[in-house]
Amino acid sequence: MTETEISTGDLLLLVVVAVVALLALAVAAGLVRQVLAAGQGTARMREIAGAIQEGAAAYLRRQFRTIAVFVVVIPFVLLLLPADTLGVRIGRSIFFVVGAVFSAATGFAGMWLAVRGNVRVAAAARDRGEREATRLAFRTGGVSGMVTVGLGLFGAAVVVLVYRGRAPGVLEGFGFGAALLAMFMRVGGGIFTKAADVGADLVGKVEQGIPEDDPRNAAVIADNVGDNVGDCAGMAADIFESYAVTLVAALILGTAAFGAQGLVFPLIVPMVGVLTAIVGIFAVAPRVGDRSGMTAVNRGFLVSAVFAAVGVAIAAWLYLPGSFGALDGGVGASGDPRLVAIGAVLLGIVLAAAIQILTGYFTEAGRKPVEEVTESARTGPATVVLSGVALGLESAVYATLLIGGAIYGAFLIGAGNTTVALFAVALAGTGLLTTVGVIVSMDAFGPVSDNAQGIAEMSGDVRGEAAEALERLDAMGNTTKAITKGIAIATAVLAATALFGSFRTTVEEALRTATAEARRAIGPVFTEFSLSVDQPNVLVGLLIGACAVFLFAGLAIMAVGRAAARVVLEVREQFRTRPGIMDFTEKPDYGRVVDLCTRDAQRELATPGLLAILAPIAVGFALGYAPLGAFLAGAIACGALMAIFLANSGGAWDNAKKVVESGRLGGKGSPAHAATVIGDTVGDPFKDTAGPAINPLIKVMNLVALLVAPAVVASAGRPLLRTGVTVVAVAVLVTAVVAAKRRTVGGAPAEDVPASV
Repeated sequence: MTETEISTGDLLLLVVVAVVALLALAVAAGLVRQVLAAGQGTARMREIAGAIQEGAAAYLRRQFRTIAVFVVVIPFVLLLLPADTLGVRIGRSIFFVVGAVFSAATGFAGMWLAVRGNVRVAAAARDRGEREATRLAFRTGGVSGMVTVGLGLFGAAVVVLVYRGRAPGVLEGFGFGAALLAMFMRVGGGIFTKAADVGADLVGKVEQGIPEDDPRNAAVIADNVGDNVGDCAGMAADIFESYAVTLVAALILGTAAFGAQGLVFPLIVPMVGVLTAIVGIFAVAPRVGDRSGMTAVNRGFLVSAVFAAVGVAIAAWLYLPGSFGALDGGVGASGDPRLVAIGAVLLGIVLAAAIQILTGYFTEAGRKPVEEVTESARTGPATVVLSGVALGLESAVYATLLIGGAIYGAFLIGAGNTTVALFAVALAGTGLLTTVGVIVSMDAFGPVSDNAQGIAEMSGDVRGEAAEALERLDAMGNTTKAITKGIAIATAVLAATALFGSFRTTVEEALRTATAEARRAIGPVFTEFSLSVDQPNVLVGLLIGACAVFLFAGLAIMAVGRAAARVVLEVREQFRTRPGIMDFTEKPDYGRVVDLCTRDAQRELATPGLLAILAPIAVGFALGYAPLGAFLAGAIACGALMAIFLANSGGAWDNAKKVVESGRLGGKGSPAHAATVIGDTVGDPFKDTAGPAINPLIKVMNLVALLVAPAVVASAGRPLLRTGVTVVAVAVLVTAVVAAKRRTVGGAPAEDVPASV
């Protein structure tokens, strides 16, 4: 592969991109100062917030120690995989670590301020009203948004500045590190938060009949800690890796489409997004005439999207050439790269807005779908579960069709040349991510508001209208989190589709340089790139890809079930052995539940991680490159539907519960309330563990396939090597899955756990 030359003017432009990325970090620092300057309420409120801060920090320290093994080992493995030059191999390994560290830093930064902003939001609601609380909660989330875009853009810009035309190969390592770390943080944080949440709800609300954040519940601090390590840290890392991986795909395909300008332009688009995100975050300022807090949030998103669209159009017209040169010849949009770029980016922005509207419709309290789930509580928990599942299945179809329509639209824009069409898909992903600063702010808004409401209830120092305002913010946070999850899966599919093009390019290069022995072993059908599903082995690869998504989701949900059962047993035991808890004469042991959730989350991390890494390796070496490509296609298609189904079902169940808690159908303590609590506990691992973790899963598997594809082609004529790699990969994976399924609850064999668990 020849190296693309970058002009001096382009290098200066890349420096500007890096400076704008640092500006995002400076804005984040300014937002931190604004949030920390707000009042913290009463001594009791500060005490509760301090316990949440301590638990969240302890969990992340332990998680980072667990993940460190992968971050240390994998760079050495990457050195062994083929690359253009030794320098690219070394750079790929180094920037794998950089991507992982940046992903971890993004998650940690968001969590650090969230556990300090929560008490300030509660105090703002009490002292200054709902509008100020909404503004402060969104500014707290804005720090996550700014750190995400700042570190993502800065990392990619530095790689291109240092490696110039060889940057795409190095960026594979950067994206892989970010994606793998995000998946671990998503799975670990999701298990922690939902184990505590489910355990707290089942024993506290259903069995003891006490409120959600009652201080008598031993799991209540763990529940609030989980909101931060799962939603703030996990989602920030998730969106960061979406940002990084989408840039990786866009830079690789942009270079192939039109050289140096295709390498630089995908960085200009998110640079514009950084500037418009700053405007969007500060535009979220609730007004007297707003229907609800969501009106202000939607206004901020719309302002950011419109400014981004205009800014990118201007940048494309000024920077890109008027033709594709050698590729010109009726290539989409009259062969004008400027029109291709503008059209693709606008598609991505429109997709983000469409998903926001669609997800809000299916999950927002007061809309017809959530009303139907709420009404189903009249007849018990079974109908609540059935209505939520049906809602999730239906919404997944519409959202996936939207994503598919955007991909096909991008393909049409670049019709006439496959490389340009795939680059258009990648640009649609970067267009969607121009709004990512506001999107991440929306996501972090959810757990900050949830924690604020919890602190208010536990302290007893926020009452009346202020308490009701915090409940409304909590319900709104469920919708903003669901929207973010929908947009995250859209970026995953767009990035994976674009990476699919990179996979093709990599395989074609490997086929051209393959030995005669390897070409004979591959056979005449597949010596030219083909993923024809009329070949049985290709169809098998497609099915295995879909199976990987189901297995991953099942493992994550089972992990939450086991951890939640331990929490249920522990909280029950504390109520039994400490009768003074109910009359406030004794304090529950919050720390023990936090420790249980932490240990369970860490021991469950390895199996999903091994599945993501080893499944594509096993398929590639066992069946060949074509089944490996089909494996990715199956994972993308199934993963999109599964992730949206899980996220929207969970969000609808959660808000249906909050509608009942507001006084509908008998309110708190009624049979309808108990039914919606059951629905919510089913939805907890759906929306906050398995569903969002599918996003990084898809991208990790795509990047692993991209990295091993040359080795898969080269090993075609070496059956012993292929067999050996396959056997080892399958053996390790099977052992990990079996070990996970044999784990016990509370130290006792699974069959000895009480049936009521």
